[in-house]
Amino acid sequence: MSTKNVLTPYKSNNLDLRNRVVMAPMTRSRAANEGNVATDDLQGLYYEQRASAGLLITEGSQVSAEAVGYINTPGIYTAEQVEGWKKVTKRVHDKNGKIFIQLWHVGRISHPDFHNGALPVSASAINPEAKAFTYTGFKDTVTPKEMTIEDIKRTVKDFQTAGANAIKAGFDGVEIHSSNGYLFQQFFNGCSNTRTDEYGGSIENRARFFFEVLDAMKEVMPEQKIGARFNPSCHGMFGMEVDKETIPTFEYIIKKLNEYDLAYVHLSEPFTDVSEVPFAVTEIAKHFRPLYNGTLIINTAFDKEKGDKVIANGDADLVAYGKPFISNPDLVERFEQGVALTEWDADTFYTAGAKGYTDYPTMK
Repeated sequence: MSTKNVLTPYKSNNLDLRNRVVMAPMTRSRAANEGNVATDDLQGLYYEQRASAGLLITEGSQVSAEAVGYINTPGIYTAEQVEGWKKVTKRVHDKNGKIFIQLWHVGRISHPDFHNGALPVSASAINPEAKAFTYTGFKDTVTPKEMTIEDIKRTVKDFQTAGANAIKAGFDGVEIHSSNGYLFQQFFNGCSNTRTDEYGGSIENRARFFFEVLDAMKEVMPEQKIGARFNPSCHGMFGMEVDKETIPTFEYIIKKLNEYDLAYVHLSEPFTDVSEVPFAVTEIAKHFRPLYNGTLIINTAFDKEKGDKVIANGDADLVAYGKPFISNPDLVERFEQGVALTEWDADTFYTAGAKGYTDYPTMK
């Protein structure tokens, strides 16, 4: 067993981090209501406060207007949004922090209210039977429009443009959000993809869209600045179901990513109890670590002790923390000094303003 832990520096060919603590991407719905722009006084301060993490990964930032599925989430597809993010990255870099932006398209987890009455898009016209968080509250999702080949090609271009915009905005890299039941996972999983063209059917076909996006983004930024996030045992969330081809699909994707020189692959342990779910994997890090040669981040329900253990065991290189970072902007310092963590207030996760966002205290 290694003596490395979450506070140990990490250096690879593509990352040089002062510790192995990663701030996980978390939607907080604090972007400006007009234009979905990240602001200096909210997002800027929020990420600056947490810049002692080895790496910050922002909340999901949509790559186009079509990609929107939640209120007040920041985009990275307009000039105003790029300018907004520039202020955020400067504040983080002024604190010697490093920050990646998560590029996001929610697919069918949206609502016509966000699209002037038009349907959200997805791999196939299958309603996830979930809820969309709109400006007038939660609403039932609808049956989406199945994406045409033209839609897919346009979306590939949207991700490519968003990647170029991220570099303009000063980000150290990007993370492709391929997880949690959103657009790419809607293509990966058989429960949401019943296509019969080159984007459906076989495992290779269902992964094709993701790899087209990855290849397009390599044209506008070094692949060493690209990461990707996956949730292989996502079950019961946004209509996702694990079947006999789900884990083999992710095994194919993760193995194929060895052909690339990415910043990292970011995996989530199951969000729900999948011990009784046929074909699901209950220990994601242990299962996928032997399949991937590059930097591996693991996420979901870690504390310092569990984080130290997964790194010492060699099952991951970095550990991403979500909710603990919401209420502990100085999470790294608390880990260093063994100070108890502040509890988070779930009632303010998605509300407006500074309350529950930038007003959590640091250690006395």
